[in-house]
Amino acid sequence: MGTALAGRRILITRAQHQASQLAALLQASGAETISIPTIEIMPPDDCAQLDAALSQLHAFDWLVITSANTVQILQQRMQILDVSVEKFSHLKIGVVGPATARAVEEMGLKVALVPQEAVAESLAIAMQPLVSGKKIFLPQAQGARDVLLVQLQQAGAVVTAVEAYRNVVPEGSIERLREVFSQPESGPHAIAFTSSSTAQHFFQLLERSGAVMPQEIALASIGPVTSKTLQQIGFTADIEAVEHTIPGLVDALEKYFAQQ
Repeated sequence: MGTALAGRRILITRAQHQASQLAALLQASGAETISIPTIEIMPPDDCAQLDAALSQLHAFDWLVITSANTVQILQQRMQILDVSVEKFSHLKIGVVGPATARAVEEMGLKVALVPQEAVAESLAIAMQPLVSGKKIFLPQAQGARDVLLVQLQQAGAVVTAVEAYRNVVPEGSIERLREVFSQPESGPHAIAFTSSSTAQHFFQLLERSGAVMPQEIALASIGPVTSKTLQQIGFTADIEAVEHTIPGLVDALEKYFAQQ
């Protein structure tokens, strides 16, 4: 068991069903974790477009998945619609990073492409030479950035982008934030953000709670997209993972606190 983060308290903002991996790695490094989910994953208000695409999988050449949340929702809809995994077998599957690749492989499917960096821009660059004239099914979050959609279309692909899930703000986290920040002596030394949504929602919830975040708390970002979101909100990422994964984020936290 490591001690690189011994005596450090890290606030985890991931959705409740996703927080365990990050918590386990931080605790293995000696940290105390505080879990306050700032997002909750929900199906779209209307599943018609998603269901239509799932019923027409034979019409696509590629399936592109940008988060493990998408995999979770796809599995839920597949069960409801009685769509078997075998219906996906002809598709080439591109994913944004290793965590999403693992979720796809756990479904029993083979991943054809994982980019060097776990960001949409890197996935788009990797796919561009492969998709001219191809039909792509792109299920994604409500309000997702359009960089992947646009670049695949520019590469000559026909892209069916549909809303697969919504990132909802969990109301119950407001009181938890109020509690945590009302006791500075037991508050976090760092806050870990694993996506733009976790950052956006955290500061929405913080404002609504009326709590004040001490300036000395370090803000840790999983990668440049999340760091940019923090900047747009008015904050700076003190820590940014070199490898844009959960283990990469833990590594960045360890290195940061080793220098403090």
